[in-house]
Amino acid sequence: MLSGIKAWLRHPKLMFARLRYAQISTKITCFYAAVLLLVLILTSTLTGLGVFFSFYHQAEVELEISMNHVLDVMEQGRSLDMDFGRDDLVLPGVVLRITDSRGKIVYENDSHYPPLRRIEEHTEKNPPFWANKNMQVVQLRNATLYHARMDVEYRGQVYNMHFFRTITAEKHFLETLQKILFLMTILGFFLALLAGFFVSRRILQPIREMTATARKIEVENMDKRIVVPPVRDELSELAQTFNHMLDRLEGGFEQQKRFVSDASHELRTPVTVILGYSDLLSRWGRADEAVLDEGISSIRSEAENMQQLIEKLLFLARADQNRQVLHKENIELSELLEDIMRKMQLVTKNHSVELLQNDDGMMYGDLVTVRQMFRIFLDNSTKYTPQGGRITVKSERVENEDGLFMQVALADNGIGIDKKDQQKVFERFYRVDTSRTKAQGVSGTGLGLSIASWIAQQHDIEIRLESELGKGTTIYLQIPLVS
Repeated sequence: MLSGIKAWLRHPKLMFARLRYAQISTKITCFYAAVLLLVLILTSTLTGLGVFFSFYHQAEVELEISMNHVLDVMEQGRSLDMDFGRDDLVLPGVVLRITDSRGKIVYENDSHYPPLRRIEEHTEKNPPFWANKNMQVVQLRNATLYHARMDVEYRGQVYNMHFFRTITAEKHFLETLQKILFLMTILGFFLALLAGFFVSRRILQPIREMTATARKIEVENMDKRIVVPPVRDELSELAQTFNHMLDRLEGGFEQQKRFVSDASHELRTPVTVILGYSDLLSRWGRADEAVLDEGISSIRSEAENMQQLIEKLLFLARADQNRQVLHKENIELSELLEDIMRKMQLVTKNHSVELLQNDDGMMYGDLVTVRQMFRIFLDNSTKYTPQGGRITVKSERVENEDGLFMQVALADNGIGIDKKDQQKVFERFYRVDTSRTKAQGVSGTGLGLSIASWIAQQHDIEIRLESELGKGTTIYLQIPLVS
């Protein structure tokens, strides 16, 4: 530490440049020590000056009181002889010496004081700024005197009155006090460095733990978390926020991995089929028209499936990046549902499709995506309902404490969804019991309900699903209406 201070004293600019890029704990320590050092220096300086002023002022007061008392005695007419000071003319510690115009001593109460010539020789030319300008400071070898002079005309003669006050003990005390304050300042500075070092390290320990945890985290290993300290402060809040961010990142990575895996799996099947039929056509398709027709039909079917899958993937990708544009406007739900159901009745020959109730209500949303959401739910009902099954839609206008809504119920009497799968059907690529759906002749990508769920979220539509195996599924949509 001492070597560092010496280096700083020799190259202050270099040290400041290094401090700029130092660790936060080092910056906190230096700042804390610098502030405390300034406070100590300011306190020591003010304390020293206050004591100096106090001692010198006390001496000045005693001299002034003594001078006034001597003048009062002279006004009483007491003769200037050795009997002049028969009572206490001056305060204890004050020495009075009276001389005539020729410099002869007329009276003095202490004969051990140096002669006036020596006192004049050792008078400070530049006394301390806290000393009285009307008094002089005399610095002898072993003593320091405060000297006040006053000329008085008494009984027709002029006398010089010299008042002395020894401040040697006070000066020694002040010098000792200065040394003590200086040592205390240096000691306080080093103690501040040590305390700041330990305190800053302790305070910043959670940040170092965050750094260590962040270094250990990789895409394949995101289960590390920071231990949140029990104290509710900014660092604990930062640790909680960091852990929450890691939870979201882990969930995002897991979703991305699953998404890539599922997308690869979904694309692998049609590509394999296309490659197989293209190989078949290259071998026997030129000579056999039946093989040629089958191959072309299968390749076209698989290409259409791939096109639909890619369009759904692109839709979800734009949604994840907030680039899916929605053109919202007022939509009359009764007209929209009537149009969707009419077209569905035209193309659906194996199911009974009915619009049981269709109340009027205006919603604010994107017409294309809202139509797409209804079609996804209805297409799912068609897929998972056996031939001869019944699909119904009921739209009812309701009002509660939260506002005005349209309650739309889309029901079927299809194969239903197991309770353990009902919370997962809106996840991407998730499909219920594959063996059971294949037995019904159903195939799909598992993306439709994810798209419908995203569209509902963008329009503040609440989705509720009720289903029972073998009895069918009902999806309830609570759509906010424009009042």
